[in-house]
Amino acid sequence: MKQSVLTRYRVMAYVTAVMLLVLSTCMVFKYGFGKGEDLTFVVSQAHGLLYMVYLVFAFDLGQKARWPFGKLLWILVSGSIPFAAFFVEPKVVAEVKPLIAGDGEDGEDGEGAQGAAGSLSKV
Repeated sequence: MKQSVLTRYRVMAYVTAVMLLVLSTCMVFKYGFGKGEDLTFVVSQAHGLLYMVYLVFAFDLGQKARWPFGKLLWILVSGSIPFAAFFVEPKVVAEVKPLIAGDGEDGEDGEGAQGAAGSLSKV
């Protein structure tokens, strides 16, 4: 597995989590104080779009890490629970990092740990 798969997941996990907190705040202002209806609409649309991207990246990571369905489902849902992604993401990273390090040592991706740039410098 490549590092970029984990990096994409991590970025989208944090972006989705922050947008969910912003959306929650907007909802409090909209329904609690009757203000910010237009802003709430824009934020909700942005969060929905970003959450779909998060789902794709999390699913991709789960498939490559060969997670069971229950674990994959929990990680997919964590993007819709406020603050959950801040606790789930570090656990996912801790679990996936050894898989990435193992692939680099095995040379499974054909280039080894140095990658294409490292092989060019040897020429």
